[in-house]
Amino acid sequence: MMKQLSRKVGKLSSKLESQIKALPLEKLEELAEALLDFSTLDDLSTWLQNNDLGQ
Repeated sequence: MMKQLSRKVGKLSSKLESQIKALPLEKLEELAEALLDFSTLDDLSTWLQNNDLGQ
């Protein structure tokens, strides 16, 4: 998934990678679907802020 995200929105920071790796499987599946609509790193950051379960 990291490869697809990087290809879609650009290089991911280590902080973003950590946030993504901490997501439960259900949220990773939602992210995989949502990334199709992302255009920028801001889109990814916003999604993570709205979907991070405090991990």
